[in-house]
Amino acid sequence: MIRVLNAEKRFDRKTKALDSLCIHVNKGSIYGLVGTNGAGKTTVIRSIMGILQLDAGEITLDGAPVYDNPKAKQRIGYVSDDPFAFRGYSLREMAAYTAGIYEGWNEERFARMSAEFALDPKGKLSSFSKGMRKQAALILALSVMPDVLVLDEPIDGLDPLVRRKVWKYIIDDVAEREMTVLVSSHNLREMEDYCDHIGIIADGHMVIERDLEDLKSDVHKVQAAFPGGADVLAEIGSTALHVLHHERRGSVDIAIIRESEETIRRTLAPYEPVLLDLLPLTLEEIFVYELGGATYEIDNIIK
Repeated sequence: MIRVLNAEKRFDRKTKALDSLCIHVNKGSIYGLVGTNGAGKTTVIRSIMGILQLDAGEITLDGAPVYDNPKAKQRIGYVSDDPFAFRGYSLREMAAYTAGIYEGWNEERFARMSAEFALDPKGKLSSFSKGMRKQAALILALSVMPDVLVLDEPIDGLDPLVRRKVWKYIIDDVAEREMTVLVSSHNLREMEDYCDHIGIIADGHMVIERDLEDLKSDVHKVQAAFPGGADVLAEIGSTALHVLHHERRGSVDIAIIRESEETIRRTLAPYEPVLLDLLPLTLEEIFVYELGGATYEIDNIIK
């Protein structure tokens, strides 16, 4: 559906905002793009929208390039972190402008969502709060009935009830129309609830891109103790298991291991552990470790 292939973008001679970045977003997927500030998330989103032109590489929608392609852009709805509106425009006037651009505009949905979110269509957008402006932008984007919805920090400033309503509309469109969603957010706990695929980027390149359930099932926090206080994980090293982090607390081994639960249990079983607890990491914990590696402060993960 959306393919970002070897994307490169510079804003000065020294720094690459995007560095051979590849992203694969499948039709009907809710894909979460996460990374630290300055990782390149907004740059790649603006490139996917055709706002920025890449220095190298390509971005395609169903095989067709996005940049300078009005037909491709017709299929994409977009909500930025700081939604744009013409000065002095009401929500109704902004809707009329949007309807003139997008062939798929759905007036009935616009009216229904405006009422459900309690936004006055005649109200000036400049008089709306930040949260209300974000709601207005989401209503406009969803009312164009896009094949692809691109969201940059979509729920920032929204209260929990509004967030729930927004996600219901998004999930319904994914289920009923196979709409594809690319969402960037710092709210990793919420991303974990709604996304099925995750891409973690740093310094403009992809660190890891996986199905979320596969990603979570392949990284475990392990607490183990063995007869006589043996330090089994130190003995077997990284040859038998992919141990990302290991420390001892008394006679208990605490480790982060990138293996399936079955592999971990099968490998440690011959050593007859007296304690063996395996816990999957949350997306937030995986994010911290993947970006920090062995040198990152991970006390919050192994406590």
